[in-house]
Amino acid sequence: MIYEGKAITVKEIEGGIAQLNFDLQGESVNKFNRLTIEELRAATDALKAQKNLKGLVVTSSKDSFIVGADITEFTELFAGSEEDLVANNLKANEVFNAVEDLPFPTVTAINGMALGGGFEMCLATDYRVMDKKAKVGLPEVKLGIFPGFGGTVRLSRLVGVDNAVEWISGGTENRADVALKVGAVDAVLESDKLVDAAVAIINQCNEGKLDHEARREEKKGKIKLNAMESMMAFEISKAFVAGKAGKNYPAPVEAIKVMQKHAGMTRDKAIEVEAKGFAKMAKTNVAACLVGLFLNDQELKKKAKAWEKEANDVNLAAVLGAGIMGGGVAFQSALKGTPIIMKDINQDGIALGLKEAKKLLAKRVEKGKMKPDQMADVLNSITPTLNYGDFKNVDLVVEAVVENPKVKDAVLRETEDAVREDAILTSNTSTISIDLLAKNLKRPENFCGMHFFNPVHMMPLVEVIRGEKTSDRAIATTVAYAKAMGKTPIVVNDCPGFLVNRVLFPYFGGFIGLVRDGADFQHVDKVMEKFGWPMGPAYLLDVVGMDTGKHAGEVMADGFPDRMKHEGTTAIDVMFNNNRYGQKNDKGFYKYELDRKGKQKKVVDEETYKLLEPVVQGKNDFSDEDIIARMMLPLCLETVRCLEDGIVEDPADADMGLIFGIGFPPFRGGALRYIDDMGVDKFVELADKFADLGPLYHPTEKLREMAKTGKKFFG
Repeated sequence: MIYEGKAITVKEIEGGIAQLNFDLQGESVNKFNRLTIEELRAATDALKAQKNLKGLVVTSSKDSFIVGADITEFTELFAGSEEDLVANNLKANEVFNAVEDLPFPTVTAINGMALGGGFEMCLATDYRVMDKKAKVGLPEVKLGIFPGFGGTVRLSRLVGVDNAVEWISGGTENRADVALKVGAVDAVLESDKLVDAAVAIINQCNEGKLDHEARREEKKGKIKLNAMESMMAFEISKAFVAGKAGKNYPAPVEAIKVMQKHAGMTRDKAIEVEAKGFAKMAKTNVAACLVGLFLNDQELKKKAKAWEKEANDVNLAAVLGAGIMGGGVAFQSALKGTPIIMKDINQDGIALGLKEAKKLLAKRVEKGKMKPDQMADVLNSITPTLNYGDFKNVDLVVEAVVENPKVKDAVLRETEDAVREDAILTSNTSTISIDLLAKNLKRPENFCGMHFFNPVHMMPLVEVIRGEKTSDRAIATTVAYAKAMGKTPIVVNDCPGFLVNRVLFPYFGGFIGLVRDGADFQHVDKVMEKFGWPMGPAYLLDVVGMDTGKHAGEVMADGFPDRMKHEGTTAIDVMFNNNRYGQKNDKGFYKYELDRKGKQKKVVDEETYKLLEPVVQGKNDFSDEDIIARMMLPLCLETVRCLEDGIVEDPADADMGLIFGIGFPPFRGGALRYIDDMGVDKFVELADKFADLGPLYHPTEKLREMAKTGKKFFG
């Protein structure tokens, strides 16, 4: 044994060739934490001290090669000064440089995912061989930063500027065939042949058939473009990526600027440029929010895993109501491997549900994500029916009929009689209380909410809603089924609107108030889109549907009359009363026409302004700041109330629910992190400025207390 640590071992395998193996003890994956970097330094020193070595093969004992840096260490690391961050990066880079400078040929055998720091490790060796099923990439921009272990330097010299820009600024995970095509790896093989292939490459280097020194010098040298070519490549890239990433995500463009800056430098100087750029990005609020999101997401996954241990198996599911929603649920369940019965009361409903599933599957085939025979298999996993014939075999039912308590009550009672006593019943209600729906059930302990968001195949969130009598088994089984469907489940307690809609409707309340006070709804949309929302509130209402918005708004008003009841007629009422339901009938706040590709596009409709005249009191040119405050204060304050009322377990659940459920701007980290970033005291001060707008704008006593004591929601 040449070296033995807790993350790395080095031994001689054959004919003077050493193997450096990553296998981080006590972890399911390899990652670059402080320990691993220190051990890599020691292992490299031990390799340099050996006299007769002829080469090195780098391997991993885990299913993945190395998944990247240990992100749990980022929060503490990024809290340091920019100077400390630069010094820290340069210290880590000494280790990667030492690997690159070993006095013999080096090859990495990539047996699974090699991402971020893991792929930067691969880039430090002379050659790379890759398993057919593996993926490689530098996804750091998704955390608001870019590669900091030499990735921008080595990749841009290895695969050329265009490919490096695409990989780094897009944060893509790339398949083996793509990596081979651009020259990021040298061979693609079956997993069990990787080490033999790596040894063969080392032998060819030692026989003079391959020139690893030249390879190494190219990677350590300058980018081979003249000044004009370099300027063209980088300037065009910057303009294109800036348009795509938008100004709220600076890292992709900064990564290109850094590559442009070090293009004419050799390795050591270039790495200094990278380290400075990395530190600058690591100190941005965007990075803090995106790293926070990643850690929150890990926390959610941990909770779901804990629930899964208590869950019953779901081998057959059923969905009641086969419309667009039911069809979406059936598609998602079948696609992810759980067969499902789709029941409706008439043939038209069944046809609609199947049409929806077929449409979504056909799109996957069209995009090459699925073969036609796989599409047939998925469709065969959906069993349409008009009766409860096969329901004795069903483990979990999703009720997705119309949002009406009486109809849901009748359907749920009927279903309860048709299923086994241990089957779980769930309701895909968006607003109706689970306790209300459980009132007439014989086994309320087997019942909970399972709220999907529309469109089901795209929206990652599922709210699993616990009623007063819901058992842990029902929650656990529903969480496990949501996970099996590829969704992110959040467990919330019962109240009107649960978490997401309860928080969304005060946001719409802010919008209604702005229109009433003379704001132009188009201006409000533009401001909120600039703020980072995928769509403004008027456009969102059109997408949700005005009938849905009005109905849900009434449920919320009954539940929280002090702050969610609106006096007189609102802008939503006007649209609804004039049959302007939004995209579903081509007119709402906007008109909808088909573009050349047959997609709905929104068009300004002057008629809307005429219709709104009776509800508008005066005309006001609100500043962007005032629009943001009037929209965001009610949403954030309601999130605070959900946390205080115990609807969600902790701030992470609340923020992730809003990001996954309504597209809260990820780079702002969620409603509670947004309050933290503003400062709880400043937030309360801002709310008090708008206090005369009513209870939606009034901070809770606990929040005022936090403002006084300087407490935060996150750490």
